[in-house]
Amino acid sequence: MTVDTICDPDLPMTTLELFGPEFTQFVLPYQCAISTLITKVHILRKGFTHLDRHCPIEHVSARVKSPDSIMAKAQRLRCPLTAADIRQNIRDIAGVRITCGLISDTYRVADLIGGQPDVTVLEVEDYIAKPKSNGYKSLHVAVEIPVFLSDRVVEVPVELQIRTIAMDFWASLEHTIYYKYQSSVPRRLLQELTEAADVAHRLDRKMERLHSEVAGLKSAVDSHDGPLSLKAIDHDHGDRSQNRCGKPHNAAAGPLVRYPPAGGVDVCRTTSHVTDAVLQGNTRE
Repeated sequence: MTVDTICDPDLPMTTLELFGPEFTQFVLPYQCAISTLITKVHILRKGFTHLDRHCPIEHVSARVKSPDSIMAKAQRLRCPLTAADIRQNIRDIAGVRITCGLISDTYRVADLIGGQPDVTVLEVEDYIAKPKSNGYKSLHVAVEIPVFLSDRVVEVPVELQIRTIAMDFWASLEHTIYYKYQSSVPRRLLQELTEAADVAHRLDRKMERLHSEVAGLKSAVDSHDGPLSLKAIDHDHGDRSQNRCGKPHNAAAGPLVRYPPAGGVDVCRTTSHVTDAVLQGNTRE
């Protein structure tokens, strides 16, 4: 039975009738995949916190598409409404969203998750480097997570969305506006949304620069407090464009280990000295 048949107005078939009591069983692997991925995110977050380092993960949320949403997407894709076809053609039934503080953090988190041995990267859509026409920015990573059921192991696709706080705020507002106007948004609001996306991006770039400067100064001061002499901080600027985990993944996805400068901002800036005031303040004692 195809989508065209289901959507015939002469057939008053509801989504619940379509899936019936089997829908709970259908979404179970997706719910388990979300739990697995969220656990991985929480472990990463605790690791950064335990080491008293900058934690790139600010917030994490998840959802499983509703039957109505699954049916609507199947209709757009002209996908037959069978469980097998839906599993094959719709990869975002399970979704996890990670909010980060900085642009560089989004790529770092994608690298950390995609590099784990039981995670297979299917596809990467970088809407941060190449935003959508309306200004939408986010890093979309389609991954597969193994789910160990009682009788078998299922590889379940999950769409991972990674974005900054500013990107997430803009996307939330844009979604609200489109929902209110049922996609028929006035031209004036569309223009203002595009301008707001540009403002949010400038804010992200500025926060990236400030964070880099503060981190560089802190590293210089910490090195002065210890037994080491004050010298330029040595960073590894080697080629980080390859997949460090050594695990094969879909070549179309491209390398995940990417830390591009945000709008020309050096995210690995060094500080080779501290001010005389700091030195004098430490020697007066």
